[in-house]
Amino acid sequence: MRTTLTTLACALALGATLLTPAEAAAPARTGAGSSGACGRGELCLWPGTGYGGRRTVHELSGTDIESCVPLSGRAGALSLANRTGRPVTTYQSAECGETGEFETYPGGGTWLPESPYKVRAFKIWER
Repeated sequence: MRTTLTTLACALALGATLLTPAEAAAPARTGAGSSGACGRGELCLWPGTGYGGRRTVHELSGTDIESCVPLSGRAGALSLANRTGRPVTTYQSAECGETGEFETYPGGGTWLPESPYKVRAFKIWER
């Protein structure tokens, strides 16, 4: 019995060192780090889930604030990283219509490895 309790205590201690609370709370960010870079001030979009495929980058200098930006091509985006420093709303509709799905992501560093819908357009907000 004493050996079993000692073994269990060691296993729990080892498990605690392998997975810290910060890592457990942010699995999307951890996964994003291994998939490629998205620099500060950028909105990065990927056509595949898990940041798969060729990344498209949008910056504030080339994007009108609060304007609908449709994504080119038919692929859309299935994963994204928002490091613009501003909120970004993604839309299922290519016209930023609110009849389809849409979601706003904070700009301080949001990674989304799998969007619940195909992103066809986005808006970057002032604040």
